[in-house]
Amino acid sequence: MPNTFASIPLPAALHASLEALGYVEMTPVQAASLPAIITGRDVIAQAPTGSGKTVAFGLGLLHRLDVSFVKPQALVLCPTRELADQVAKELRRLAAAIPNLKVLLLTGGVALGPQLASLRKDSHVVVGTPGRVQEMLKKKALSLAKVKTLVLDEADRMLDMGFEEAIRDIVRSLPPKRQGLLFSATFPEDIRRIGHELLLEPLEVTIGGTAEKPEIDERFFEVELSRKPAALAALLAQYKPESSVVFCNTRRDVDDVVDALGNAGIDALALHGDIEQRDRDEVLVRFANRSCSVLVASDVAARGLDIKDLAAVINYELPPDKDIYQHRIGRTARAGAKGLALNLVTPREMPRANTLEGLQGSPLRWESIKAAGKAENLHAAMVTLRIDAGRTDKMRPGDILGALTGDAGLKADAVGKIDVFPTRSYVAIRRADAGKALERLRAGKIKGRNVRVVRL
Repeated sequence: MPNTFASIPLPAALHASLEALGYVEMTPVQAASLPAIITGRDVIAQAPTGSGKTVAFGLGLLHRLDVSFVKPQALVLCPTRELADQVAKELRRLAAAIPNLKVLLLTGGVALGPQLASLRKDSHVVVGTPGRVQEMLKKKALSLAKVKTLVLDEADRMLDMGFEEAIRDIVRSLPPKRQGLLFSATFPEDIRRIGHELLLEPLEVTIGGTAEKPEIDERFFEVELSRKPAALAALLAQYKPESSVVFCNTRRDVDDVVDALGNAGIDALALHGDIEQRDRDEVLVRFANRSCSVLVASDVAARGLDIKDLAAVINYELPPDKDIYQHRIGRTARAGAKGLALNLVTPREMPRANTLEGLQGSPLRWESIKAAGKAENLHAAMVTLRIDAGRTDKMRPGDILGALTGDAGLKADAVGKIDVFPTRSYVAIRRADAGKALERLRAGKIKGRNVRVVRL
């Protein structure tokens, strides 16, 4: 089996992009699936999140494109807006050496108008969520009649979220002769069924075994239900993870946990389905730029999130399904990094813990929770400032950095990640310098004009 990208017969432009990105050795899922994908064969691949599947199907669909024919020739369906956005960005990086290649993003949670306007200019690749793609098809704003490649990314999550009918509806708009690629972190019977119904004699690729198994330190703590909020705060104080996601099974639990942590002096942000899209964006920006170290989330809201360098996953309640458990804790051990998974277990959840123990074939590691430490040690290192100007105002990250290190007098190392959206921008500032930065930006100008700046 080849293990370098140089061994795969790809166009020179794609090899140039791979070299520029520093991609030399293929990951196991790439080595197992790319040769078949390049020949045009349908593939079902089971591989964990962070294993390099986007590059595998990205190279496959890009090498088949005719750039001179500006119509959608590839469709990638993803479970969430965040994952679709990441996939679109990765495809653009892989296609950097292909002139005039256009990737269109179609997702829910944003206004229809701009996406409808974008559809008036044809593209080569469409990346989207099933609901929004289906909506555009019903409006006859999108044609998929020339699609050569269909990709179902994180197919297990899409089925979990109830997208099966939408996917089937979309597939009916595709040409009968096409390549189908299905990628999934887990391989339940539903995935195998839909894969064989929608794909033609697919090659099945399963990446598993001890070599690829992430190294996760799993610890379990028995606690009474009434003591759970205090136990969670104590675990955060004890382990002090630089970043952590606390998973809850219900939206109500998410809100209750955020309130309880706030009362304990721990800053935490909520992520669930009832949160407005703009607020959701701000939560994710603050978590990614290290100005919030604890994210409390429901499974549906967290699906598709690509959270790098996540120090710990905490299960506030064990999920009812072992695949969901593995999917949760797998977020803390990406790309070979070690991970930490902490699990709070009430007496009524003990059957779930016993099931997990039986499935893994070894005893669970049970520990006691130490007394809570000082909450003030748990403040995030950074603070986020929101600037009410963005890409539509021709705002660039360099403009913001220049204002902070120039007129505001900050050193460059006090400024963290800068995110620029259409109408708003966000910048992370070292906590000790946040007050000075806010004061100076409010008193001065960015790009020669006054803008509203708010500390989040």
